[in-house]
Formats: sequence, structure tokens, C-alpha cells
Amino acid sequence: MSDSKPVTLAAVIGAHGVAGEVRLKLFGEGVDSLKGHKAFSTGDGGQTLTLKKARDDNKGGAIARFAEIESRSAAEKLRGTTLTVPREALPPLGEGEYYHADLLGLAAVTPSGEALGEVIAVHNFGAGDVVEIQRTNGKTFMVPMRIEAVPDWNAETLTVTEDFADQ
Repeated sequence: MSDSKPVTLAAVIGAHGVAGEVRLKLFGEGVDSLKGHKAFSTGDGGQTLTLKKARDDNKGGAIARFAEIESRSAAEKLRGTTLTVPREALPPLGEGEYYHADLLGLAAVTPSGEALGEVIAVHNFGAGDVVEIQRTNGKTFMVPMRIEAVPDWNAETLTVTEDFADQ
């Protein structure tokens, strides 16, 4: 995996209150994984935001205050902005672990090498990660990120067993 590829940890989904706080959708392991970083680049690379504080919103997201955002109108302008960090700022992965960013764009194949499509999203509805794969015809299907469905993945491909390869 490329060490220079930034990893998206959150996205601003709106303003919170009148003093410039923002509501965040988190893509990591909760608000604590966000607090481990002091500065974030915006997805367009145009701005660096310095985290002053962050707290759990008790809905799976977070409320954050950034030093550069001092008003509700400034916070509202950030809606849709993604917050990234350099990959090297993230902790190393253990055996069988992955970052969602590493799965996006992988070619999905069967164990025999037959092309199934491309990983376009990673979802978590509460029972574990699910990868969404788009076929070349535009149709999509989902596969749980469990060993019986996805026995292997690497920097180029995600292998999906035939039982889960929506044929």
C-alpha cells in the first residue's frame, strides 16, 4: 500500500450550535481515533484544520471544534468536507486488519481469478464491515468482510468466494 495516500477519517455533515462547532461522520474507530490527531487536511487539500476538541455525539459520530472555524456560517461552509491524515500518521495494522481506504478501488475476483467488479464502498450497519462491489454492468452487490466470504485480499485484489459472488 502506498504510504503517501491520505486516509479519510471523517466528513463534516453540518454545523452544531452557533460558535463554529461541526458535526462529523466518522470513518474510524470512534471519536478517540480522531482525537489522536491534531491536524487534518481537507479533502480538496486546500486547508489544514487544527483540532481543539472533539466529543462523542452518542449517535456514532462526533462534535468537533477546529481553531480555524469561529462561527456557525464558517462551519456551515465546511459541510461535505472530508478530513484526512497522512497514512504514516496511522497506527500499524495487525494481522487480518485493514483500513477501509485500502479496500476501495480493489478489483474483486473469485478464487479462480474471474473478475467480479470493483470495491466501491465499505459499510458497517452494526454487525461488521460489508464491502459493496460494482460490476462492469453497473449493478452492485454486497459481501460481508468475513473469512468465509472474503478469504484473502492484497494491494490489488479482494477475493470473494463463489457462494458470496452474487452470480
